[in-house]
Amino acid sequence: MHVRPATEADRDAVWAMLEPVFRAGDCYCMPRDISRGDALDFWFAPAHAVFVAAESEAGQPLGTSFLRPNKKGGGAHVCNAAYVTAPAEQGRGVGRALLDHSLEEARRRGYLAMQFSAVVAVNARAVALWRQNGFETVGRIPDGFRLPDGGFSDLLVMHRGL
Repeated sequence: MHVRPATEADRDAVWAMLEPVFRAGDCYCMPRDISRGDALDFWFAPAHAVFVAAESEAGQPLGTSFLRPNKKGGGAHVCNAAYVTAPAEQGRGVGRALLDHSLEEARRRGYLAMQFSAVVAVNARAVALWRQNGFETVGRIPDGFRLPDGGFSDLLVMHRGL
């Protein structure tokens, strides 16, 4: 899997990945009816280093991620990241490739740790991947996420040093 910085030309492909995930509303704290423009403005925010994963350097993006400081000022040495895999590509190692890349990139940029501040606890696939890669749950927000069916899930704060 090849991971490279996203370009302006990738915006349509990134939206094609973000839209079904954000619309599903079961793993991101985003409005389910978010507009294309607002979603892309969020994903490609100036503070975000955005990447795409593909089978080859010029291949169609299969997943996307961003890396950013988790907080400003005194908290800027801890980074945060987000990942989306195209629904049809799940289970092929795209998320793992993006995670591996972001951990390496975070170290290269001088971050000392990575934190996920709002992992939906019922997102078992993500929680398992983070744990397999050294992330520990350091906090839990009971019923912090409303699921599309009206139920609730805890939100996990997960962290690992770099």
